[in-house]
Amino acid sequence: MGILDTLGEVVGAVAAVEGAEKLDPNAGLLTKGIAAVAGFKGAGALEELAGKKEGETEADAQAADPQA
Repeated sequence: MGILDTLGEVVGAVAAVEGAEKLDPNAGLLTKGIAAVAGFKGAGALEELAGKKEGETEADAQAADPQA
């Protein structure tokens, strides 16, 4: 896990908290905390999914071009 992965997860948490505040300006600390955790985990899952898709794309490209 690199610094960019962690940074992406933190950005996801911040974005989720901002979204919760936009939906409910009177959101409590618990709501903001839950949003932060969900954003952190969601961003990590998206990065993992993107990594899998990138790996599949590279594998497909190598399979299509056996001389590479």
